[in-house]
Amino acid sequence: MQGRLHGRGALFDPDPPGFAPRLVGLRPSQLRSSPYEHHKDVPFVVFAGGRGLGKSAVLGELREAYKGRTPVALIDGEERQFAGPPDERPAEAWSPVGQALTTVAEQLAEPVTGAGRIGFPRLVSGLLAVAAGGWSDRDLPRIRQEAERILLLNESGSWLSGFAGRWVSKVIAKLIASMSGTGPVVEPIIEATLEAFSEGVAPAHRRLRRAATWYRDYPNAGGNPKLGLILLSAHFRAGGDSRRHAERWLVRALLADLDEAYSGAMQRAHRLGRPVVLIDNVQGPAGRRLMECVLRDRADGFTDQVVFFAALRGYTHPALRHAGRRTLPEVARSTGWEPDASPSSRALLVSLPPLTPDDTLHIVGAACRGLDMPPQLPHATHRLTGGSPLGITLLAESARQNLPQGVTSLGELLTGDVAVHDDQGGRPAYRELLDRLVPGGHLDELTVLAAAHDRDSACALAEAQLPDDFGTAGVLDLEERLGAEGWATAPGQFVGDPFLRALLLLRLHHSDRDHERWRAVHRALIAHYADDQRAGSARYRLHHELALGKPDFAIDHLRDTFHRTDTGGWLASLVFIASAPYYHAHDPDGHDFDGHDDRAAVALGHTDAAQRPPDGADAVLHLRVRRLLHAVWQLTDPLVLPDPKVTERLRFELEQLSNLRPAGNALLWRASRDWPSDALAGRPFRIPGDDDNRGGGDGGR
Repeated sequence: MQGRLHGRGALFDPDPPGFAPRLVGLRPSQLRSSPYEHHKDVPFVVFAGGRGLGKSAVLGELREAYKGRTPVALIDGEERQFAGPPDERPAEAWSPVGQALTTVAEQLAEPVTGAGRIGFPRLVSGLLAVAAGGWSDRDLPRIRQEAERILLLNESGSWLSGFAGRWVSKVIAKLIASMSGTGPVVEPIIEATLEAFSEGVAPAHRRLRRAATWYRDYPNAGGNPKLGLILLSAHFRAGGDSRRHAERWLVRALLADLDEAYSGAMQRAHRLGRPVVLIDNVQGPAGRRLMECVLRDRADGFTDQVVFFAALRGYTHPALRHAGRRTLPEVARSTGWEPDASPSSRALLVSLPPLTPDDTLHIVGAACRGLDMPPQLPHATHRLTGGSPLGITLLAESARQNLPQGVTSLGELLTGDVAVHDDQGGRPAYRELLDRLVPGGHLDELTVLAAAHDRDSACALAEAQLPDDFGTAGVLDLEERLGAEGWATAPGQFVGDPFLRALLLLRLHHSDRDHERWRAVHRALIAHYADDQRAGSARYRLHHELALGKPDFAIDHLRDTFHRTDTGGWLASLVFIASAPYYHAHDPDGHDFDGHDDRAAVALGHTDAAQRPPDGADAVLHLRVRRLLHAVWQLTDPLVLPDPKVTERLRFELEQLSNLRPAGNALLWRASRDWPSDALAGRPFRIPGDDDNRGGGDGGR
């Protein structure tokens, strides 16, 4: 797979500095400082977008750019370690936030160039107080293991040497001494922690003593740090709002420890830039709560200098209601961000754009270097994927592996096996993509509903083709889930994103050997629209007839309406009907023919001699509409490469039609110029004179 990011220069540019170096204060992959854009208040940056837009890749690139140069931590909010406590740990002494803080601190503690490890005494004492709330079972091996992991967050040497080793000894000794009773062990643990902090006279120990007094400011502690830690532990165990209050103090402890690591002239001289915390899938419980704690504290005046970059699936979240909103290009040189009094305004939500056709050209070209690559492949790849970095990268890899085997179309690249990792076998590329774009349940149901056009047709399809317990509620749930995950909506399509819809329909076609499910789905929709008397419903029915390989109904309709429908509407209907998916012709039993695509032959007029127009029909118009329909069907198909000969024939047929319709001459002539260039450039067909494209300008894809 290609590892280099494309189209993200606004984030990583070193000179003039892009978005990241202006926040971190370091140029990516360098030990050179960069001017800060925000000196006191630092925005909590959230990269937003649907699946496949490269949010995780951006976070990974940020980690590589700053790792070893400034403290960096990366967590994924959907990792299993944040889903629930280990089997042996009581739930009242564990939370996703506590686990996340431990994981983040372990990574931030690592030494960087010119500076040693960072200690986290405030966080350590708080985490120990929380963990002790679950140590009442006297399971000493587990207690030692949990204590050692926490204590090592404050260790500057090797495993269990020095300070951490003494702490473990004190903790275990206190536990053994208290085992004669049956009471809780929280207080003995806290006493051992505070005693360990009070030892020694070296500068490091003076910092520990300052840290030991930090919890005296905990609410109702009355200046007593021991009582503050006892209250913290009790609030954590209580759950609900009390736990959220305790978690906020733990997050504050992490940030206070980082602030001390950067305080003083000596520390600032050795530590360039700011520490960086990266949170993937911030919508998960661990990431969300961590984000909410930071935002609320910053709004309440608890400033810190940590740079947070997070990735959000989708474009909205309740915790980000008043966040500043920008696109990545808009923050290339300045953010223009100014928070107000609300916590969510402390966040800056940055939408990642799709990649450009030029980006796609570079990615596909690099993957296929030295291969006999069809010249239209990059443009067709961009049209199919809509600029999805995941889609482009995986298709480029499939091209690298499958072009030498004689593959010639995007459909074959999707159905061909691709090995994503060298140590794994190959599997069809479309399945690899769907596993990443639609993880979790209901993929089978969404595969069926991808053929629907709106909620009504989806409900009709669910009733005819899905289990009885799915029904309207299941349709509404999937509709809501698609929106929550950032998938675009589109008029006339239940699954609005063209790339996702193409993948789902491909999966539907391959769901059984005889393609019976494919035919049943389209027959159900034909029946649904046959009963629909609303204006415009006919084109939906004809769309699905065409998907079954039956073009005659569409040809008759387009021929008969050519002179009595406004030209713009007629062209929009043509494009929508011809957006029907094409996956080989089938015989009456559902078996594939030889897989030969005959649309180009029909479009070029090679089959005209065998055709007999219906009695009473205008034979010239009938054959011209037949050729035009097949030309548009082939050229707008996202799974094939556009045929230049068909493109020229499309131009000719539209020119000739303009002579048959003087009233619509200008629109037909404009289409004859726009559509061929759109096809070769991988753009949706534009409906002349209609900025909204009448819902059909995207070819229904």
